Amino acid sequence: MSTQRKATLIYNPHAGFNDWLQNIKATVAFWRSHGWEVSLRETGRPSHATELAIEAVRNGHQLVLAAGGDGTIHEAANGLLGSQTILATLPAGTTNCFARDLGLPSPNGVNPYWLIEASERLMAGTVHAIDVGECSNGRSFILWAAAGVDSRIVESVEPRSRLLKRFGVAGYFAKATLPFLLYQGEMVRVSVDDVVLEDEVLDVIVANSRLYAGGLFNLSPRSMLDDGLFDVWILRGRYSPQMLAHSLRIMTGRHLGRSDILHLTGRRIVIETKRPQPFHLDGELHRSTPVEITLEPGFLHVLAPQDAPKDLFVRSGAPLQRAIEDKCAGRDF
Repeated sequence: MSTQRKATLIYNPHAGFNDWLQNIKATVAFWRSHGWEVSLRETGRPSHATELAIEAVRNGHQLVLAAGGDGTIHEAANGLLGSQTILATLPAGTTNCFARDLGLPSPNGVNPYWLIEASERLMAGTVHAIDVGECSNGRSFILWAAAGVDSRIVESVEPRSRLLKRFGVAGYFAKATLPFLLYQGEMVRVSVDDVVLEDEVLDVIVANSRLYAGGLFNLSPRSMLDDGLFDVWILRGRYSPQMLAHSLRIMTGRHLGRSDILHLTGRRIVIETKRPQPFHLDGELHRSTPVEITLEPGFLHVLAPQDAPKDLFVRSGAPLQRAIEDKCAGRDF
């Protein structure tokens, strides 16, 4: 069956720390050489990627390629929720947690055309319907939501300059040091389905993916993107030395099964704090607690590369071309 293949490539020119416009142009040429009609769109303001993704759905495009960091992916995903248009991640930010979860190459100076390599692997990949977190403020996330020291760090660090981004994760953590040291935990009430916990807490993280904190933490090593459950991490404590100890344990994979790092799974999470606190969704700051999070199963279609970890998904995906043909025929894929 022959179908006309249309895609929108949305890119954030401020992502990352290098000038990669030529790489974007080469990537567009690559997809066009494989029979795709590609519309290239540059973001120019906050939430612009969401608007462009909505436009792509309205125009009947089967694929949205999002080039940028996790923030760009977050915005593009919010424009595609509940649609049949597929999201493909082109890693071009400083951390790219979602792309790294999928096994895609990170930006580097050794391989100036890493986006072509990513495109080749995506084109040969499979389409999966993944879970999404719907929040009471009307926004959604695909990776994580968090309240506590994390959100205070995001509040302090973002937006970062292009110069600071040159230092990658190291630059982020250098700027995060002061808010990390000054933060004090407080009484937090967390509800995970029917389980309720009230305690002094430094951080609450609701995770749908594995990597966290710029990829430095393999927080949820057994998490799956389509298993119908969130991993909820509650880091108990009040002072920064306790948070440092938590961080070191997570970095070394020794955080599982501890009484001071609680791990729960669930579909509906409510975070309430004594005083209103900011929270972040996929690294994008929002205000303020309380916040209710509900899991929407299979609410976003994503394209995973051919060599993505096999245990990242419960269900097998459909090859890209077959998924497009099924969509055109009105069938689920």
